[in-house]
Amino acid sequence: HVQLVESGGGSVQAGGSLRLSCAASGYTYSGNCMGWFRQAPGKERERVAFIYTGSGSTYYADSVKGRFTLSEDSAKNTVYLQMNSLTPEDTAIYYCAARAGGGRVGCSGGHYGDADFGRWGQGTQVTVS
Repeated sequence: HVQLVESGGGSVQAGGSLRLSCAASGYTYSGNCMGWFRQAPGKERERVAFIYTGSGSTYYADSVKGRFTLSEDSAKNTVYLQMNSLTPEDTAIYYCAARAGGGRVGCSGGHYGDADFGRWGQGTQVTVS
């Protein structure tokens, strides 16, 4: 049973930091594209960052580049999204997603949209005031 479980959301003041976690289970962790998306009220879901698991190759959306950092712990099948210098514009529900297969180039190049990811977590709320 494939499962992605996010944690780490919460409320923080502008300029603060949060770290989100996404624990994966039920499938082969390495060699897949895992991503973070977010959806703010009244807006479409947007890409935030991707990592090709087991390689360290990453992609960041321009809106978060330099502020957000992906990392992973392969032993725990977990991806982390460290979010620094948060602004109110970062307020959204953050979703972890995984895409089976695909390639490192597509993942680290940010070539995938949300329709390309077949596995999703339940989402975690991030509120920046």
